[in-house]
Amino acid sequence: MDTDIMTIKEVASYLKITEKTAYRLTADGEIPGFKVGGAWRFRKQEIDAWIDERLKSGGKSD
Repeated sequence: MDTDIMTIKEVASYLKITEKTAYRLTADGEIPGFKVGGAWRFRKQEIDAWIDERLKSGGKSD
């Protein structure tokens, strides 16, 4: 069974950014994520929606 939940390492790889950048963007509320036992987790469909929003806004943050 495939899951749509990704770790910080997986989301960093998916976005082709460093883990450090992924942590910073998540902590700043830029990337939608949630914590489970102190570790960040991300729903793939929310990451895809976040990407779509960035594309619609020309890559600018809200």
